[in-house]
Amino acid sequence: MIEPKIVNIVVSADIHANLDLNYITREIKTTEFEPEQFPGLVYKVESPKTSTLVFSTGKLICTGARSIGDAEIAIKKIVKSLKKIGFEMRGEPELRLQNIVATADLGIEIDLETLIFELPNCEYEPEQFPGLVYRVKNPKVAILVFNTGKIVCAGAKSEEDVKKGIEQLVAELKGLGMIH
Repeated sequence: MIEPKIVNIVVSADIHANLDLNYITREIKTTEFEPEQFPGLVYKVESPKTSTLVFSTGKLICTGARSIGDAEIAIKKIVKSLKKIGFEMRGEPELRLQNIVATADLGIEIDLETLIFELPNCEYEPEQFPGLVYRVKNPKVAILVFNTGKIVCAGAKSEEDVKKGIEQLVAELKGLGMIH
């Protein structure tokens, strides 16, 4: 059994507030804001270690969490600090899971040059990227397959999607006689 490890969870949130990003940057030291480069500020939280893009509309995008619970904790810490410096929220934050990224190891080396001709729904452009991209239709995830046997599953909306996507890849590889 291949055990995937979650390495990144992306959660978006609406905290129902209009935010002055310049003011936030002056008041909260763990933020960076360079409006000439990007319209949002970056708010770093140490524990759980995350980076969150904060927009003046009150929309947030939290990355780097290892669990949905960690993303929720990080967003709650940000909301608390924004309230502390005078911002008012209109209601509770609305959180939405956007993406789960997980890694795993198939435990074998894979000849990607051969696999591209055998595996359906995949792309391989070694001049541009060293991994083969295998697209699973249901659940809708993309799995990067490297010749070392390491894989990265992205686009999942749940841990179950990660497991199902990897199971489909493994079933295909077993069917091709690449995994026993």
